[in-house]
Amino acid sequence: MSAVPAIELRGLTKDFAVGLRGLKLRAIDDLHLRVASGEIFGLLGPNGSGKSTTIKIILGLIAPTAGKCEVFGVASNRIEARKAVGYLPESPDFYRYLTGRELVRFYAQLCGVRREVLADRIASVLESVGLHDAADRRVATYSKGMLQRVGLAQALVHDPQLLILDEPTAGVDPVGAAAISELLLKLRSEGKTILITSHLLGQIEDVCDRVAILDHGRVILQGRTSELVRRNDQQAFVVESLPPLELAELRSWFAARGRDCEMIEAPRARLDKIFLEHVSRTRAEQGLAR
Repeated sequence: MSAVPAIELRGLTKDFAVGLRGLKLRAIDDLHLRVASGEIFGLLGPNGSGKSTTIKIILGLIAPTAGKCEVFGVASNRIEARKAVGYLPESPDFYRYLTGRELVRFYAQLCGVRREVLADRIASVLESVGLHDAADRRVATYSKGMLQRVGLAQALVHDPQLLILDEPTAGVDPVGAAAISELLLKLRSEGKTILITSHLLGQIEDVCDRVAILDHGRVILQGRTSELVRRNDQQAFVVESLPPLELAELRSWFAARGRDCEMIEAPRARLDKIFLEHVSRTRAEQGLAR
């Protein structure tokens, strides 16, 4: 990882004027945040917490009232910083009369992708997001999930160092969401930095190295994902199913040592994992049957 952080926010504050009386609404309040180069960072928070305003400042779309925002050591409002960033908005509104390939070409040209590599780069990103077969269909025919995927393709086409993805799996089915998660992990292995917002906390837990939770424009919790979800005040043991007599003996063993066996239950699998396992198995069987 580079010593220069991909994103650094120092004392970031943003006020918006409300009404005609000069009242101020503080969307971000003295925000300090650092995203290391080469990591996947989750920015979480309820609606109105300041996530969207923070992203707009990082993108250079709006200016902060106070504080600094840098992208790879460059002020976020400078062109050099913007060139390093690929962005997928939450609800992309694309030119629907274009095909997927034409749309990605349009954004590639806007971002200055060289002509000699343009066709190969477009084909590569469309393949990576699973739109190779639909590349020459009009965007107007795309489902919500396909729109998200072509949006991810346009964010990737100029090979940015930093990806900012606002709800990248919104409207995407579990199979597509899992494919996007795999792609994000692959991009991280290639050295990309990814800032992601999502209400799908299971996805955040699966892919993010670190997360920060915002509320009322302030960070209320941040840290490594693995550490935040760990319970340090309890331990779990997974054993083969025990008959009632042995369970009673186990409870007595704990009680004799002043410990309360709070819960004994069968381990639970995550529903998204069960879904993907069965869909994948069915598709594999159907493929063999053909």
